[in-house]
Amino acid sequence: MILYGGKLYDNSFQDELTERLRADIDRALDRDISADTVINACDVLSKRVIDGKYDDVVIPLLNKLGMDRSELEKTAYIMSGEGLRIKCYRELDEDMSIGSRVRKRYPLGAILHIAAGNADILPAYSVIEGLLAGNVNILKLPMGDQGLSVMLLRELTDIEPALTDYIYVFDVPSADTARIKRLASLCGGIAVWGGDAAVRAVRTLADPDTRIIEWGHKLSFAYAEPDCDDSELYALAENICRTDQLLCSSCQGIFVDTDSKEVQNALAERFFEILKSVSAKYPQDAGIRAKNTINVYTAELEHKNVLSGGGVSVTVCDDSDLTLSGMYRNCWVKRLPLDDIGSLRRYKGYLQTVGLLADDSRRGYISDRLARAGAVRILRPGAMSDTISGEAHDGTYALRLYSRIVETEV
Repeated sequence: MILYGGKLYDNSFQDELTERLRADIDRALDRDISADTVINACDVLSKRVIDGKYDDVVIPLLNKLGMDRSELEKTAYIMSGEGLRIKCYRELDEDMSIGSRVRKRYPLGAILHIAAGNADILPAYSVIEGLLAGNVNILKLPMGDQGLSVMLLRELTDIEPALTDYIYVFDVPSADTARIKRLASLCGGIAVWGGDAAVRAVRTLADPDTRIIEWGHKLSFAYAEPDCDDSELYALAENICRTDQLLCSSCQGIFVDTDSKEVQNALAERFFEILKSVSAKYPQDAGIRAKNTINVYTAELEHKNVLSGGGVSVTVCDDSDLTLSGMYRNCWVKRLPLDDIGSLRRYKGYLQTVGLLADDSRRGYISDRLARAGAVRILRPGAMSDTISGEAHDGTYALRLYSRIVETEV
Protein backbone atom coordinates (compact mmCIF):
# COMPACT_ATOMS: atom_id res chain seq x y z
CA MET A 1 0.00 0.00 0.00
CA ILE A 2 1.23 3.51 -0.93
CA LEU A 3 0.32 6.80 0.73
CA TYR A 4 0.84 9.72 -1.64
CA GLY A 5 -0.70 13.17 -1.41
CA GLY A 6 -2.94 12.00 1.40
CA LYS A 7 -4.47 9.23 -0.74
CA LEU A 8 -3.95 5.46 -0.75
CA TYR A 9 -2.75 3.66 -3.86
CA ASP A 10 -2.08 0.07 -4.78
CA ASN A 11 1.59 -0.93 -5.17
CA SER A 12 1.07 -1.19 -8.93
CA PHE A 13 1.25 2.64 -9.01
CA GLN A 14 4.75 2.65 -7.55
CA ASP A 15 6.70 3.60 -10.69
CA GLU A 16 4.18 6.21 -11.79
CA LEU A 17 4.17 7.94 -8.41
CA THR A 18 7.93 7.78 -7.98
CA GLU A 19 8.26 9.54 -11.33
CA ARG A 20 6.20 12.45 -9.97
CA LEU A 21 7.98 12.58 -6.64
CA ARG A 22 10.93 14.88 -7.43
CA ALA A 23 8.72 17.70 -8.68
CA ASP A 24 6.37 17.35 -5.71
CA ILE A 25 9.29 17.41 -3.27
CA ASP A 26 10.71 20.55 -4.87
CA ARG A 27 7.37 22.36 -4.63
CA ALA A 28 7.00 21.45 -0.97
CA LEU A 29 10.51 22.58 -0.06
CA ASP A 30 9.93 26.01 -1.64
CA ARG A 31 7.71 26.85 1.33
CA ASP A 32 7.78 26.32 5.09
CA ILE A 33 5.81 23.90 7.21
CA SER A 34 5.91 25.11 10.79
CA ALA A 35 6.59 22.88 13.76
CA ASP A 36 3.38 24.25 15.33
CA THR A 37 1.34 22.93 12.43
CA VAL A 38 2.85 19.48 12.92
CA ILE A 39 2.46 19.58 16.70
CA ASN A 40 -1.20 20.63 16.60
CA ALA A 41 -2.05 17.82 14.18
CA CYS A 42 -0.17 15.25 16.26
CA ASP A 43 -1.97 16.45 19.38
CA VAL A 44 -5.34 15.70 17.79
CA LEU A 45 -4.08 12.29 16.65
CA SER A 46 -2.74 11.51 20.13
CA LYS A 47 -6.08 12.34 21.74
CA ARG A 48 -7.89 10.11 19.26
CA VAL A 49 -5.59 7.21 20.12
CA ILE A 50 -6.21 7.68 23.84
CA ASP A 51 -9.99 8.05 23.30
CA GLY A 52 -10.08 4.65 21.58
CA LYS A 53 -10.86 5.70 18.00
CA TYR A 54 -8.30 3.23 16.64
CA ASP A 55 -8.83 0.41 19.13
CA ASP A 56 -9.62 -2.10 16.36
CA VAL A 57 -5.97 -1.78 15.26
CA VAL A 58 -4.33 -0.78 18.54
CA ILE A 59 -5.78 -3.37 20.94
CA PRO A 60 -4.53 -6.42 18.94
CA LEU A 61 -1.13 -4.73 18.82
CA LEU A 62 -1.11 -4.21 22.60
CA ASN A 63 -2.07 -7.84 23.13
CA LYS A 64 0.69 -8.98 20.77
CA LEU A 65 3.27 -6.94 22.68
CA GLY A 66 1.92 -7.87 26.11
CA MET A 67 1.28 -4.18 26.89
CA ASP A 68 -1.57 -2.70 28.88
CA ARG A 69 -3.42 0.53 28.15
CA SER A 70 -1.15 2.58 30.41
CA GLU A 71 1.75 1.78 28.08
CA LEU A 72 -0.34 3.02 25.15
CA GLU A 73 -1.04 6.28 26.96
CA LYS A 74 2.67 6.81 27.63
CA THR A 75 3.40 6.35 23.92
CA ALA A 76 0.54 8.62 22.92
CA TYR A 77 1.84 11.33 25.27
CA ILE A 78 5.17 11.40 23.44
CA MET A 79 3.21 12.28 20.29
CA SER A 80 0.98 14.81 22.08
CA GLY A 81 1.27 18.56 21.73
CA GLU A 82 2.88 18.93 25.14
CA GLY A 83 5.30 16.06 24.53
CA LEU A 84 6.42 17.35 21.13
CA ARG A 85 6.81 20.94 22.34
CA ILE A 86 9.14 19.67 25.06
CA LYS A 87 11.08 17.77 22.39
CA CYS A 88 11.43 20.81 20.13
CA TYR A 89 12.48 23.00 23.06
CA ARG A 90 15.17 20.54 24.14
CA GLU A 91 16.54 19.88 20.67
CA LEU A 92 16.13 23.13 18.74
CA ASP A 93 15.74 26.09 21.09
CA GLU A 94 19.02 27.98 20.95
CA ASP A 95 20.19 31.48 20.11
CA MET A 96 22.24 31.16 16.95
CA SER A 97 22.91 34.86 16.18
CA ILE A 98 26.55 35.95 16.48
CA GLY A 99 27.53 39.57 15.80
CA SER A 100 26.31 40.66 12.38
CA ARG A 101 25.58 37.09 11.33
CA VAL A 102 22.22 35.44 11.72
CA ARG A 103 22.19 31.67 11.89
CA LYS A 104 18.92 30.04 10.94
CA ARG A 105 17.90 26.41 10.90
CA TYR A 106 16.53 24.97 7.65
CA PRO A 107 15.33 21.45 6.86
CA LEU A 108 17.79 18.99 5.43
CA GLY A 109 15.39 18.57 2.48
CA ALA A 110 13.75 15.23 1.86
CA ILE A 111 14.51 12.33 4.20
CA LEU A 112 14.08 8.66 3.40
CA HIS A 113 13.14 6.76 6.56
CA ILE A 114 14.08 3.06 6.49
CA ALA A 115 12.47 1.80 9.66
CA ALA A 116 12.97 -1.41 11.61
CA GLY A 117 10.05 -3.67 12.38
CA ASN A 118 10.71 -4.35 16.09
CA ALA A 119 8.68 -1.36 17.36
CA ASP A 120 5.35 -0.82 15.62
CA ILE A 121 4.99 2.89 16.40
CA LEU A 122 8.55 3.70 15.30
CA PRO A 123 8.04 4.21 11.53
CA ALA A 124 5.33 6.84 12.04
CA TYR A 125 7.26 8.53 14.83
CA SER A 126 10.39 8.74 12.68
CA VAL A 127 8.35 10.59 10.05
CA ILE A 128 6.97 12.95 12.70
CA GLU A 129 10.52 13.82 13.75
CA GLY A 130 11.34 14.64 10.13
CA LEU A 131 8.23 16.82 9.92
CA LEU A 132 9.16 18.76 13.06
CA ALA A 133 12.41 19.79 11.37
CA GLY A 134 10.47 20.89 8.25
CA ASN A 135 11.45 18.05 5.92
CA VAL A 136 9.59 16.17 3.24
CA ASN A 137 9.48 12.55 4.44
CA ILE A 138 9.46 9.30 2.49
CA LEU A 139 8.86 6.18 4.55
CA LYS A 140 9.88 2.75 3.33
CA LEU A 141 7.63 0.43 5.26
CA PRO A 142 9.40 -2.28 7.26
CA MET A 143 8.70 -5.90 6.41
CA GLY A 144 5.77 -7.20 8.40
CA ASP A 145 4.18 -3.80 8.99
CA GLN A 146 0.56 -4.46 9.96
CA GLY A 147 -0.87 -1.25 8.51
CA LEU A 148 -0.49 0.89 11.64
CA SER A 149 2.07 3.25 10.06
CA VAL A 150 -0.07 4.01 7.00
CA MET A 151 -3.19 4.42 9.14
CA LEU A 152 -1.56 6.89 11.55
CA LEU A 153 0.10 8.95 8.81
CA ARG A 154 -3.04 9.06 6.70
CA GLU A 155 -5.00 10.22 9.73
CA LEU A 156 -2.39 12.93 10.25
CA THR A 157 -2.90 14.25 6.71
CA ASP A 158 -6.69 14.14 7.19
CA ILE A 159 -6.37 16.19 10.37
CA GLU A 160 -4.00 18.68 8.74
CA PRO A 161 -4.16 18.69 4.89
CA ALA A 162 -1.10 20.97 4.77
CA LEU A 163 0.98 17.88 5.67
CA THR A 164 -0.03 15.88 2.59
CA ASP A 165 2.87 17.27 0.53
CA TYR A 166 5.36 16.28 3.26
CA ILE A 167 4.45 12.62 3.83
CA TYR A 168 4.92 9.74 1.37
CA VAL A 169 4.83 6.03 2.19
CA PHE A 170 6.07 3.28 -0.14
CA ASP A 171 5.89 -0.46 0.44
CA VAL A 172 9.18 -1.45 -1.18
CA PRO A 173 10.78 -4.82 -0.32
CA SER A 174 14.30 -4.49 1.07
CA ALA A 175 15.53 -6.75 -1.73
CA ASP A 176 14.34 -4.23 -4.36
CA THR A 177 17.52 -2.17 -4.16
CA ALA A 178 16.91 -0.43 -7.49
CA ARG A 179 13.69 1.19 -6.25
CA ILE A 180 15.19 2.07 -2.87
CA LYS A 181 18.18 3.68 -4.59
CA ARG A 182 15.81 5.68 -6.75
CA LEU A 183 13.99 6.99 -3.69
CA ALA A 184 17.28 7.68 -1.92
CA SER A 185 18.54 9.76 -4.86
CA LEU A 186 15.71 12.23 -4.21
CA CYS A 187 16.74 12.82 -0.59
CA GLY A 188 19.24 14.91 1.31
CA GLY A 189 19.31 12.38 4.11
CA ILE A 190 18.50 8.78 4.96
CA ALA A 191 17.45 7.79 8.46
CA VAL A 192 18.09 4.07 8.81
CA TRP A 193 16.90 2.03 11.77
CA GLY A 194 18.41 -1.44 11.91
CA GLY A 195 21.46 -3.59 12.41
CA ASP A 196 24.88 -3.52 10.81
CA ALA A 197 23.66 -5.23 7.64
CA ALA A 198 20.93 -2.61 7.10
CA VAL A 199 23.36 0.26 7.67
CA ARG A 200 25.95 -1.24 5.30
CA ALA A 201 23.30 -1.74 2.64
CA VAL A 202 22.17 1.88 2.88
CA ARG A 203 25.75 3.12 2.57
CA THR A 204 26.10 1.29 -0.73
CA LEU A 205 22.80 2.74 -2.03
CA ALA A 206 23.28 6.36 -0.99
CA ASP A 207 24.94 9.03 -3.10
CA PRO A 208 28.16 10.49 -1.62
CA ASP A 209 26.43 13.80 -0.83
CA THR A 210 23.57 12.18 1.09
CA ARG A 211 23.66 12.43 4.88
CA ILE A 212 23.16 9.02 6.52
CA ILE A 213 21.64 9.15 9.98
CA GLU A 214 22.23 5.78 11.59
CA TRP A 215 19.97 4.50 14.34
CA GLY A 216 21.57 1.07 14.45
CA HIS A 217 20.62 -1.83 16.69
CA LYS A 218 21.99 -1.38 20.20
CA LEU A 219 22.64 -3.67 23.14
CA SER A 220 21.48 -2.94 26.67
CA PHE A 221 22.27 -4.69 29.92
CA ALA A 222 22.10 -4.41 33.69
CA TYR A 223 25.03 -3.68 35.96
CA ALA A 224 24.51 -4.96 39.50
CA GLU A 225 26.27 -4.73 42.81
CA PRO A 226 26.19 -8.19 44.41
CA ASP A 227 24.09 -7.05 47.37
CA CYS A 228 21.50 -5.21 45.28
CA ASP A 229 17.96 -5.28 46.61
CA ASP A 230 15.47 -7.92 45.46
CA SER A 231 13.04 -5.15 44.50
CA GLU A 232 15.51 -3.99 41.85
CA LEU A 233 15.85 -7.52 40.51
CA TYR A 234 12.06 -7.78 40.32
CA ALA A 235 11.96 -4.52 38.33
CA LEU A 236 14.62 -5.87 35.98
CA ALA A 237 12.67 -9.09 35.49
CA GLU A 238 9.61 -7.00 34.61
CA ASN A 239 11.58 -5.29 31.85
CA ILE A 240 12.74 -8.62 30.44
CA CYS A 241 9.26 -10.18 30.48
CA ARG A 242 7.39 -7.09 29.31
CA THR A 243 9.62 -6.53 26.27
CA ASP A 244 10.75 -10.14 25.68
CA GLN A 245 14.17 -8.49 25.18
CA LEU A 246 13.25 -7.41 21.65
CA LEU A 247 13.93 -3.68 22.02
CA CYS A 248 17.30 -1.96 21.85
CA SER A 249 16.65 -0.81 25.42
CA SER A 250 15.75 -4.31 26.68
CA CYS A 251 18.06 -5.99 29.17
CA GLN A 252 20.06 -8.79 27.54
CA GLY A 253 21.96 -9.84 30.65
CA ILE A 254 23.55 -8.80 33.93
CA PHE A 255 27.15 -7.83 34.59
CA VAL A 256 27.95 -8.31 38.27
CA ASP A 257 30.51 -6.11 40.01
CA THR A 258 32.67 -9.02 41.17
CA ASP A 259 35.52 -11.28 40.17
CA SER A 260 34.18 -14.10 42.38
CA LYS A 261 32.53 -17.09 40.73
CA GLU A 262 30.65 -17.84 43.95
CA VAL A 263 29.19 -14.32 44.13
CA GLN A 264 28.20 -14.52 40.46
CA ASN A 265 26.44 -17.86 40.99
CA ALA A 266 24.60 -16.55 44.03
CA LEU A 267 23.19 -13.57 42.16
CA ALA A 268 22.27 -15.73 39.15
CA GLU A 269 20.31 -18.09 41.39
CA ARG A 270 18.52 -15.20 43.09
CA PHE A 271 17.58 -13.65 39.77
CA PHE A 272 16.46 -16.94 38.20
CA GLU A 273 13.86 -17.49 40.91
CA ILE A 274 12.64 -13.92 40.56
CA LEU A 275 12.53 -14.07 36.75
CA LYS A 276 10.57 -17.31 36.90
CA SER A 277 7.98 -15.83 39.26
CA VAL A 278 7.57 -12.62 37.25
CA SER A 279 7.30 -14.50 33.95
CA ALA A 280 4.30 -16.43 35.31
CA LYS A 281 2.33 -13.15 35.23
CA TYR A 282 2.95 -12.67 31.49
CA PRO A 283 1.43 -15.27 29.11
CA GLN A 284 4.00 -16.76 26.76
CA ASP A 285 3.37 -18.11 23.27
CA ALA A 286 3.69 -21.91 23.05
CA GLY A 287 6.03 -21.59 20.07
CA ILE A 288 8.35 -19.32 22.02
CA ARG A 289 8.41 -21.74 24.95
CA ALA A 290 9.38 -24.54 22.55
CA LYS A 291 12.12 -22.37 21.05
CA ASN A 292 13.39 -21.60 24.54
CA THR A 293 13.59 -25.31 25.34
CA ILE A 294 15.76 -25.86 22.27
CA ASN A 295 18.02 -22.91 23.14
CA VAL A 296 18.50 -24.17 26.70
CA TYR A 297 19.25 -27.69 25.48
CA THR A 298 21.83 -26.30 23.02
CA ALA A 299 23.50 -24.28 25.78
CA GLU A 300 23.69 -27.35 27.99
CA LEU A 301 25.31 -29.33 25.17
CA GLU A 302 27.95 -26.57 25.07
CA HIS A 303 28.59 -27.32 28.77
CA LYS A 304 27.27 -23.98 29.94
CA ASN A 305 25.82 -23.55 33.41
CA VAL A 306 22.13 -22.95 32.68
CA LEU A 307 19.37 -22.40 35.22
CA SER A 308 16.09 -23.11 33.44
CA GLY A 309 12.42 -23.70 34.11
CA GLY A 310 9.04 -22.03 33.81
CA GLY A 311 9.80 -20.79 30.29
CA VAL A 312 12.85 -18.75 31.35
CA SER A 313 16.56 -19.32 31.71
CA VAL A 314 19.66 -17.69 33.18
CA THR A 315 23.03 -18.73 31.75
CA VAL A 316 26.08 -18.26 33.98
CA CYS A 317 29.05 -17.37 31.78
CA ASP A 318 32.79 -17.18 32.38
CA ASP A 319 33.46 -14.48 29.77
CA SER A 320 32.79 -10.75 30.09
CA ASP A 321 31.69 -10.15 26.51
CA LEU A 322 28.65 -8.00 25.74
CA THR A 323 26.44 -10.29 23.65
CA LEU A 324 22.87 -10.61 22.51
CA SER A 325 20.89 -12.98 24.71
CA GLY A 326 18.63 -15.79 23.55
CA MET A 327 15.84 -13.22 24.11
CA TYR A 328 12.29 -14.20 25.07
CA ARG A 329 13.18 -14.28 28.80
CA ASN A 330 16.58 -15.91 28.47
CA CYS A 331 19.45 -13.86 29.86
CA TRP A 332 23.06 -14.25 30.89
CA VAL A 333 24.98 -13.33 34.05
CA LYS A 334 28.68 -12.41 33.77
CA ARG A 335 31.41 -11.06 36.03
CA LEU A 336 32.72 -7.54 35.38
CA PRO A 337 34.44 -5.74 38.29
CA LEU A 338 34.01 -1.99 38.24
CA ASP A 339 37.76 -1.52 37.77
CA ASP A 340 37.41 -3.34 34.42
CA ILE A 341 34.36 -1.43 33.18
CA GLY A 342 36.50 0.36 30.57
CA SER A 343 36.67 -2.92 28.63
CA LEU A 344 33.17 -2.12 27.35
CA ARG A 345 34.66 0.58 25.13
CA ARG A 346 35.44 -2.07 22.56
CA TYR A 347 31.69 -2.16 21.88
CA LYS A 348 31.62 1.51 20.88
CA GLY A 349 28.56 2.31 18.86
CA TYR A 350 26.59 -0.61 20.30
CA LEU A 351 26.09 0.43 23.91
CA GLN A 352 22.76 1.95 24.80
CA THR A 353 20.88 1.52 28.09
CA VAL A 354 22.25 0.28 31.39
CA GLY A 355 19.88 -0.68 34.19
CA LEU A 356 21.94 0.14 37.27
CA LEU A 357 21.25 -1.84 40.44
CA ALA A 358 23.33 -0.08 43.08
CA ASP A 359 23.13 1.67 46.42
CA ASP A 360 22.06 5.30 46.02
CA SER A 361 25.32 6.46 47.61
CA ARG A 362 27.28 4.88 44.74
CA ARG A 363 24.96 5.45 41.78
CA GLY A 364 26.61 8.72 40.73
CA TYR A 365 30.13 7.29 40.70
CA ILE A 366 29.18 4.07 38.90
CA SER A 367 27.03 5.97 36.40
CA ASP A 368 29.98 8.17 35.51
CA ARG A 369 32.19 5.12 34.94
CA LEU A 370 29.54 3.54 32.70
CA ALA A 371 29.09 6.76 30.74
CA ARG A 372 32.84 7.05 30.15
CA ALA A 373 32.78 3.46 28.87
CA GLY A 374 30.18 4.42 26.23
CA ALA A 375 26.69 3.93 27.69
CA VAL A 376 24.21 6.66 26.70
CA ARG A 377 21.26 5.87 29.04
CA ILE A 378 21.81 4.83 32.66
CA LEU A 379 18.50 4.25 34.41
CA ARG A 380 16.93 2.28 37.19
CA PRO A 381 16.16 -1.29 36.07
CA GLY A 382 12.41 -0.88 35.83
CA ALA A 383 12.74 2.17 33.57
CA MET A 384 15.16 0.77 31.00
CA SER A 385 12.63 0.78 28.16
CA ASP A 386 10.70 3.87 29.23
CA THR A 387 10.89 6.90 26.96
CA ILE A 388 10.22 10.52 27.84
CA SER A 389 9.65 13.58 25.70
CA GLY A 390 12.83 15.38 24.80
CA GLU A 391 15.24 12.56 25.52
CA ALA A 392 18.06 11.89 23.09
CA HIS A 393 18.23 9.07 20.56
CA ASP A 394 21.32 6.98 21.28
CA GLY A 395 23.21 9.95 22.70
CA THR A 396 22.26 12.61 20.15
CA TYR A 397 19.31 14.76 19.09
CA ALA A 398 17.43 13.65 15.98
CA LEU A 399 15.98 17.04 15.07
CA ARG A 400 19.46 18.56 14.84
CA LEU A 401 20.62 15.81 12.52
CA TYR A 402 17.54 16.38 10.35
CA SER A 403 18.42 20.07 9.98
CA ARG A 404 21.12 22.28 8.51
CA ILE A 405 22.31 25.71 9.65
CA VAL A 406 22.45 28.64 7.22
CA GLU A 407 24.48 31.74 8.08
CA THR A 408 23.38 35.12 6.74
CA GLU A 409 25.21 38.41 7.26
CA VAL A 410 22.91 41.36 7.92
